[in-house]
Amino acid sequence: MTMTRRTRAEDFLELVERGRRGRLKLYIGFAAGVGKTYRMLEEAHALKRRGVDVVLGFVETHGRKETQALVDGLESVPRKPYTYRDVTVEEMDLDAVLARKPQVAVVDELAHTNLPVCRHRKRYQDVQELLDAGINVIGAFNVQHLESLNDLVERTTGVTVRETLPDSFLKGADQVVNLDLAVEDLHERLKAGKIYAEDKVPHALERFFKEENLSTLRELALREVAESLDRATAGQPPRAGEESSQKGAAWGRVLVALSSHPPRAATLLRRGSRMAGRLNTDWFVVYVETPREAPHLIDSEAQRHLLANIEKAKELGAEVVRLRSKDPVEAILDFARSHGVGHLIVGRSHQPWWKRLLGRAADVRLLREGEGVDIHVVAFENVHEERRP
Repeated sequence: MTMTRRTRAEDFLELVERGRRGRLKLYIGFAAGVGKTYRMLEEAHALKRRGVDVVLGFVETHGRKETQALVDGLESVPRKPYTYRDVTVEEMDLDAVLARKPQVAVVDELAHTNLPVCRHRKRYQDVQELLDAGINVIGAFNVQHLESLNDLVERTTGVTVRETLPDSFLKGADQVVNLDLAVEDLHERLKAGKIYAEDKVPHALERFFKEENLSTLRELALREVAESLDRATAGQPPRAGEESSQKGAAWGRVLVALSSHPPRAATLLRRGSRMAGRLNTDWFVVYVETPREAPHLIDSEAQRHLLANIEKAKELGAEVVRLRSKDPVEAILDFARSHGVGHLIVGRSHQPWWKRLLGRAADVRLLREGEGVDIHVVAFENVHEERRP
């Protein structure tokens, strides 16, 4: 098990007792069955023994006996049934948890997509409302559900993850714990029927639980928590005898250039989010509106995609900037130099071959004129289109 910040129950209790806004603790795993829900429930019992008012907002045991046994003795807020298109599903009763107002609420499977009739589209957004109301939350999700990893996970494992949550949610956590487990041990748990029913085990071993997939996801989880630790310690005064290490400032900020023709924009945004996370720095998404791309001239479909991509950028934690200029390349480079940008990410140009040959394509010009800024031109070959709604 890898820990960042302070992760014991008594340490989280110290955070609980401070501040008006709720505190957030996250358990991250690389696959089902590593023990996220089990550990959350163990911590809930530990907090209860210390006199903390803790309730289960939503916990999914998946029928695992060991996990189910830990639910006993803890107060659970009953789920609320919602009916949509003749299908009834039980979701977390957000209003009931708010009305109960415990000190700590335990909420599982944070990347879950709620039914459209619910107040929020995603469960992590329910958690944000709990935090805003001053309720502290202990939650869990698997690393493959991070939005910025979506393309990488699909490319390396062949598995399409359709439910995601933004990296900004993870970055806002007060404590992060990575529940690590050897791949061999996880396979043993799977074969012993401790994760899925026996009839589902062969299919799981052939698909998601292939050894190479789990090894990749485990590495991603370890890396993500290490970067989370870097973010947590950034800006703290150095200890005696140590030099200050401001990685983000040293390497510069990250900028993603977004065009009005953005069929692969989500890929660029995830790349920007990952790079900014590694460098522990701020990042921008810049869209340059030319005279022919004014709102009353751009077609409705392009406008819709552009607005959706801007919203996605905000979810991923970017500062979105809209500029107006006849020359997008010049405007982007001027902004980059005036805002301390060290890395500029742009998609390979879709402009005609003759413009590329003459050096007039946007990516070619950025490479030629972007002195002092590292230019990353992203090729989209073998990158799948976004399939989520």
